[in-house]
Amino acid sequence: MANEVNASDEKTQQSESTDIMRSTQSVIKEALEKLGYSEEVFELLKEPLRMMTVRIPVRMDDGKVQVFTGYRAQHNDAVGPTKGGVRFHPDVTYDEVQALSLWMSLKAGIVDLPYGGGKGGVVCEPRNMSFRELEGLSRGYVRAISQIVGPSKDIPAPDVFTNSQIMAWMMDEYSLMREFDSPGFITGKPVVLGGSFGRESATAKGVTIVIREAAKKRGLDLKGARVIVQGFGNAGSFLSKFLHDAGAKIVAISDVNGALYDKNGLDIDYLLDRRDSFGSVTNLFENTISNKEMLELDCDILVPAAIQNQITADNAHNIRADIVVEAANGPTTLEATRILTERGILLVPDVLASCGGVTVSYFEWVQNNQGYYWTEEEVSDKLEKMLVKAFDNVYNTSQSRQVNMRLAAYMVGVRKMAEAARFRGWV
Repeated sequence: MANEVNASDEKTQQSESTDIMRSTQSVIKEALEKLGYSEEVFELLKEPLRMMTVRIPVRMDDGKVQVFTGYRAQHNDAVGPTKGGVRFHPDVTYDEVQALSLWMSLKAGIVDLPYGGGKGGVVCEPRNMSFRELEGLSRGYVRAISQIVGPSKDIPAPDVFTNSQIMAWMMDEYSLMREFDSPGFITGKPVVLGGSFGRESATAKGVTIVIREAAKKRGLDLKGARVIVQGFGNAGSFLSKFLHDAGAKIVAISDVNGALYDKNGLDIDYLLDRRDSFGSVTNLFENTISNKEMLELDCDILVPAAIQNQITADNAHNIRADIVVEAANGPTTLEATRILTERGILLVPDVLASCGGVTVSYFEWVQNNQGYYWTEEEVSDKLEKMLVKAFDNVYNTSQSRQVNMRLAAYMVGVRKMAEAARFRGWV
């Protein structure tokens, strides 16, 4: 019975990943058509140029060898080396890694970085693995993909359930193989190993900047604005703190166990102190509501910062926010995007809202290449300028082309790749 359930779950995960890939491709196709590019360009950009599947043997603490499956996708390197995170998660699939590499290309294009998109993942349950087992898996993954990665080829970074320690192990393994120190091979490292100040909170800080700019467009003062944040993990918790400190009223937050709501605003500092390492805190309270109920509460700004497909055609008509900002990957379906836009809700898409992480990763790579390191204030100032410029570019494209913000972001994001491929003579 357990095997049947696992097989069913696997099919569901694969189906969701395939849906994400198809929906991403459909918007890229529409964006290219709006920009006047030929079908040939879409054929080049609709899938990664390279996709590597690897098998990673790791000797576990019980003495047995377990073999893990890993992936690395390189979407397009016409602009420059590919860039993207590595996730350790039981739900990692081939299609998901492909789709996420496309999104990374778009993010790089939106912020005007000299990168194409990359993505990696290993199918595992890191929460059940020891420190030693995780180190063995991290080093094994790097050995398996070593032929296609490097500071000028493809630069990994942290993602779901990976962190600065895992990046440090990966960098060390790559340096041992290449027989020279290679800090620029990977980003998201500890500062003492060449990491950048501000990297850990970069995604949330970027979302905060984008929320502030979106609020300005709607004439909304962030101070006193009622905000709902779905998800209280790394991005959601940092984001709640940044918005709280900016004067916003966080009226609801949620995690996997449920949601907390207080129309007068939650005590974010108290909740941050009480949450566990996986971002769970609602299990400590009795008067909780469901995630579904929370999404439909009245607020000024709704921030889905958890998982995909949270706002769909089934609940899009019930969303009572003036602005929706996607801090998670793919939380709103294409049909829901259409419904929200028709209702006059300003939807800021994931490929724009979550650009902060890859932007500060780029800063880290630049600092590694220069051997000259910036202060946290310098990093913050540079991030601010780049994301404000990116938001304005997407917003103005949306207004001038009379398209929704998602399509506008894809148009901005895909243009640089398409032009680079054309100049190279690929299409």
